[in-house]
Amino acid sequence: MNTESEKVVVRYAPSPTGLMHIGTLRTMLYDYLFAKHNNGKVILRVEDTDKSREVEGSYENLERLIEWAGIPYDEGPIFQSDRVKEGVYRKYVDILLKNGDAYHCFCTRERLDEMRKKQQAQKVPPMYDRKCISLSKEEVSRRIEDGEEYVIRFLVPKDKDIEIKDAVRGKIVINTNTVDDQVLMKSDGFPTYHLANVVDDHEMGVTHVFRGEEWVTSTPKHILLYNAFKWKAPKFAHLPLLLNADGKKKLSKRQGDVAVEDFIQKGYLKNALINFIALLGWNPGGGDTKEIFSMEELIEKFDLKKVHKAGAAVDIKRLNWMNSQYIKKMDTQEFIIQAMPHFKSNFPDLKDEEVIKKILVIEKDRMEVYNQAGKENTFLFNSISLDKELLIWKDASLTDTKKQLERALQVLEKIDETNWEREFLNKLLLSEAGDNKGEFLWPLRAALTGQKYSPSPMDCAWVLGKKESLNRIKKAIKLC
Repeated sequence: MNTESEKVVVRYAPSPTGLMHIGTLRTMLYDYLFAKHNNGKVILRVEDTDKSREVEGSYENLERLIEWAGIPYDEGPIFQSDRVKEGVYRKYVDILLKNGDAYHCFCTRERLDEMRKKQQAQKVPPMYDRKCISLSKEEVSRRIEDGEEYVIRFLVPKDKDIEIKDAVRGKIVINTNTVDDQVLMKSDGFPTYHLANVVDDHEMGVTHVFRGEEWVTSTPKHILLYNAFKWKAPKFAHLPLLLNADGKKKLSKRQGDVAVEDFIQKGYLKNALINFIALLGWNPGGGDTKEIFSMEELIEKFDLKKVHKAGAAVDIKRLNWMNSQYIKKMDTQEFIIQAMPHFKSNFPDLKDEEVIKKILVIEKDRMEVYNQAGKENTFLFNSISLDKELLIWKDASLTDTKKQLERALQVLEKIDETNWEREFLNKLLLSEAGDNKGEFLWPLRAALTGQKYSPSPMDCAWVLGKKESLNRIKKAIKLC
């Protein structure tokens, strides 16, 4: 635990540029777990300085998902666009210009494109060639007065090793000869990510920065800015990449869902998805093989030292299993309420809610995710075709099969419809089956479903009702 004098401060720093990637949710979750484990604070900062990429409704969706995920923030939201209007970033750019750590660049887009093409042809990393670094103050002033567009670039010192003490990856050293003179302020007066990120983290007292592995190469730029301002840099934790299920490539929409909304729409439970994402790159270690954790347990156990370096495969089969464990533990009525819309979406022509409720009851312990509702058991509300070979149990004869079906018919015909309940049918038919359950129950189940695999015949009979169950058994008897 951190003492009060070392109070942990982290931030969610999403951009309102579309649907939330599950990698973004994982970063925010780790922010939250780490902060709460250390009695720290979470700030929501919306990085909305790139207006060209902003998607309408993204912020509202962001707020909705934060609430849905149960990872609230303590301060904010703070919009970077508001801070632009307040002149926050311009103030710090002027400091860098005054100290000689930044310079004006008037190069046109066309010149920069041509420069990069030449560098690519020469097979050298594309970097700005510093054409504008030699401009005098007078020429800079004249060109600004003439209305020429310009950006502000950071002057990266040459041939200097930048050491990153990463909380996940350990010591990383990057030489500044591979670091470009990044743009700090664009021609429209908006700061780039690099400047705004550093300024805001400093002013907001952020102590720990969680972000994806792909940001490692940008970290030297940020450390150089901290050094230029003579500020203390936060501690960085670059999280492992999320990989496709095969574990070979970065998670791609081509191979599956990547947005949190995709998983919600399919009917994954919040607790299951949060549990699953928490384990994408972290586990409690110490020989603990437990996989199902509550949010309270995740907060208690979360330790940066247990975050992995290697990429984490997003294995949907594992998520499905995990989701099924949460479904099994749910209250049945709550499960029906949540699964019902998915069933109706899958089968809009089925209007009988009582039938749907019964189907959901028998599916509950087998269901992995809500969008599967009804799909494996369409024989319970559609007509079926029967194969007499399927009716036969192991080495039994067709004659024996017919006798078992006639026996089942006699038992079920005697039941009053008011007693046609799941528990009663289960107790009665199991008792009738005796020690030779397969011989009696297999033909009955096949007659009711027409399937090789299905729920128990007792459950199927309960859903189908007395009339339909008897009709199906009679049809099966005629085949024998």
